[in-house]
Amino acid sequence: MSLKDFFIELSENQFLNNNAKKYGLKLGAQSVVAGTSIPEVIESIKELNALGISCTVDNLGEFVYDKAEATAAKEQILAVIDAIHESGVDAHISLKPSQLGLDIEYDFCFNNLKEIVALADTYDIFVNFDMENYDRLQPSFDLLKELSQDHDNIGTVIQAYFFRAEEDIEKFKNYRLRIVKGAYKEPSHVAYQTKEEINQNYIQLLEYHLLNGKFTSIATHDHNVINHIKQFIKDNNIPHNKYEFQMLYGFRRDMQVALAKEGYNFCTYVPFGQDWYGYFMRRLAERPQNMELIVKQVFNKKTNTILGVAAAAFAIGRFTKRRK
Repeated sequence: MSLKDFFIELSENQFLNNNAKKYGLKLGAQSVVAGTSIPEVIESIKELNALGISCTVDNLGEFVYDKAEATAAKEQILAVIDAIHESGVDAHISLKPSQLGLDIEYDFCFNNLKEIVALADTYDIFVNFDMENYDRLQPSFDLLKELSQDHDNIGTVIQAYFFRAEEDIEKFKNYRLRIVKGAYKEPSHVAYQTKEEINQNYIQLLEYHLLNGKFTSIATHDHNVINHIKQFIKDNNIPHNKYEFQMLYGFRRDMQVALAKEGYNFCTYVPFGQDWYGYFMRRLAERPQNMELIVKQVFNKKTNTILGVAAAAFAIGRFTKRRK
């Protein structure tokens, strides 16, 4: 099993997710999660705004199969929207339909989303529907299309590793889209498996939407892709108000600030909340070198958890194998 696959499997483990909540952000997640409360995340947004960076806020949540939990998530997101409006920060919302009941009942999820989108619309706040694994892909698109009949403050994500991404980006070219490579483990009959294939499709999708789409969020930490797209933008006279670069909170901060200083629109994806585990594991899957953050936190604080033991054991095995 590759290191990436290891962390993806950890991200989908509900038992570890439930146990991780007991420890707050003590396992290294504080480096990539902007706090656990609304006041904390608003302060983080203010700090980024002061650097010329806008934000998209994600109230973290995974494994929601109970209506009461989904309703609580909805209320929390509504409170975030109110806080963004009241504080005057430059930020919008990113959310996952599964957190709001997609795995429970479509109509229940739709009603939760409608309430969120309607409130955000009254404040002129944009709402982005994050995409998850393949099984949730089409239902999430269906929710987007249905809600867009009454609201135009919504957009979504196109994942470049899916074979259907080219068709989807054409279908949703009149929406504001964040284009990503993809962070879940998907089977070979629906998704590209090699880094080379995914990167090639990713650049093709970016170029298409920059030329034909409403607004493009270029979501990558890859400086080679960023440099390529910067030249493409220049060569094709793409207006600055048609795109932004986007990165995750806690990653390549120097580059984030540098792009903002160069005059590019820049947005940081800012996650917060108690339910940080699945998000953190997927970030480690994308950047396995950050596993050392977990191991360091585990041994510094002597936190004896299943998650810590799993990470440490894998690290020991990995480095032992390297030395052989």
